[in-house]
Amino acid sequence: MKFTRFLGLGLALGLYACQSAASQKITILDGTQIYDLKSSEKLPLSLLAQVEIAPQLFDRILFNGVALPLDRALPISDFMQIQLQRAIPLTVNSPEGKKTIVSSAFTVGEALQETGYQIFAGDRIEPPLSTPITAPLSINIFPAQAFTVTIGGQTLEIHSAARTVGEALAEAGIPLVGLDSSFPSENEALPTDGKIRVIHVSESIETVAESIPYQTERQESEDVPLGQEELIQPGIDGLAITRTRIRYEDGVEVSRKAESQTILREPQTRIVAGGSQIVLAPVGGNIPYEYWVAVQMYATVYSPCNSGTGGCSYGTASGARAGYGIVAVDYSIYSQLAGMKVYIPGYGVATIGDTGGGPIIETALGVPRTQWIDLGFDDGNIADMTGWVTVYFLAPAPAEVPYFLK
Repeated sequence: MKFTRFLGLGLALGLYACQSAASQKITILDGTQIYDLKSSEKLPLSLLAQVEIAPQLFDRILFNGVALPLDRALPISDFMQIQLQRAIPLTVNSPEGKKTIVSSAFTVGEALQETGYQIFAGDRIEPPLSTPITAPLSINIFPAQAFTVTIGGQTLEIHSAARTVGEALAEAGIPLVGLDSSFPSENEALPTDGKIRVIHVSESIETVAESIPYQTERQESEDVPLGQEELIQPGIDGLAITRTRIRYEDGVEVSRKAESQTILREPQTRIVAGGSQIVLAPVGGNIPYEYWVAVQMYATVYSPCNSGTGGCSYGTASGARAGYGIVAVDYSIYSQLAGMKVYIPGYGVATIGDTGGGPIIETALGVPRTQWIDLGFDDGNIADMTGWVTVYFLAPAPAEVPYFLK
């Protein structure tokens, strides 16, 4: 029984020895060069020497794609491939200065890590860490800086080495969306004072219905008595919808801009016929006069020695003596009214025979000068009739009615 056991162990050792000593096909890759050989050698350094390849300092080998030290025996495998990864010089520019390193790493990130460079979140590396190293290149390291970002009433701290404000905000998960803006603007470089402000911008549309006032058109009609009006067409207000864009920054309204107006209904003009037909009518009561038009006018009073001239003045524009029965109107319309007989309740019959200071009344009281009349009194017998009175223009009517009486 013991003999059988020792016999099996001996056969196993013999088979292993034969296997170790047997030659095996091995492929060696050195850049674009490919070497195929058969060898029982297990050390990578010896195998490279057989094809006259001398590894340099910092070169590395890969056995079937896995890094393996030059002095370590190759594992047993049905497929055997050795790839020589040559070290390449790299120039590293960082805040500490310019430095040249030699590395056989596959990527920029691996090369920096293997040579002791610490890379932190937010640091910017050019070219990126994942860039394959296939030839000498220059690597730039831009360490992230601290920045405070103000959003509304909140302040956040971020670290970034981005080229622009927009990139830094996007990296920090604070992208500018829609109409959002920042200060400095998103396309500007990061500020030297370390302060960034984000402004959330939104807009809304407001629609408001608005009335469009109608206009009044006046026409002259010989069929309507002078001083009266007849409605020919009623006025109707129009209707419009105004669209206004409202802008908000951080929830606060900052502007309004009317964008358009849509007319839903056009206004309809009010048309009124003003009478030009002269119809004589009695003043009324026991007053034996007929008038052809009655007008509301603002009355003031004066006498020869109380006319605002600083003395007594008895002359008038018509030549008549100033006093009771002579009334004045503004000089601009006197030529059309001179000599007309009028009747004023509470005053009596008078003749328009003088001119006065209509512009002064217009400025001081806001009464149109064509609606002002100055009632003459004798000295010592002035009655206070200041205010609005009805002035009846007595017959006969003129051949042409003055424009301001229509």
